[in-house]
Amino acid sequence: MPAPYSGGCLCGALRYVVGAEPLTIYACHCTDCQRRTGSAFALSMVVPRNALKLEKGAAVEYHVTLDDGRIKTGKACAKCCCRLWGEPVKVPQIAIVQPGTLDDTSWVKPVAHIWTRSAQPGTVFAPDAVKFEKMAGSFDALMQLWRERSAGR
Repeated sequence: MPAPYSGGCLCGALRYVVGAEPLTIYACHCTDCQRRTGSAFALSMVVPRNALKLEKGAAVEYHVTLDDGRIKTGKACAKCCCRLWGEPVKVPQIAIVQPGTLDDTSWVKPVAHIWTRSAQPGTVFAPDAVKFEKMAGSFDALMQLWRERSAGR
């Protein structure tokens, strides 16, 4: 499905649009994502940060410093607490959209699963799924997988 992509928070107070194609989509099974989402994993859609625009409402910014010193930042709705996207401190040119907040998720399919060593018991991966026990090294590896999949369409 080609850009633009629209989405919003749970209560509808915030609406956003992504005006560019994703750089990649992946599933993260790390314990940080499990704790943040209250789920077994988090889907992430990496996009150029300058392609992401808030169209309705005013998002609150959050900053969390983890025990090991890493900083997590992003935007969420003040009313329903729905996290819309993260803004990595070390990679300021991207945003990581929560694709479950998109209006149409029918096309969302991760190219890889990262941090599978932390996957919840009972998690089943497709036989052809690309899996990394930890991070894939960098976003570059995940973006290359996305480009290869997109070229094969």
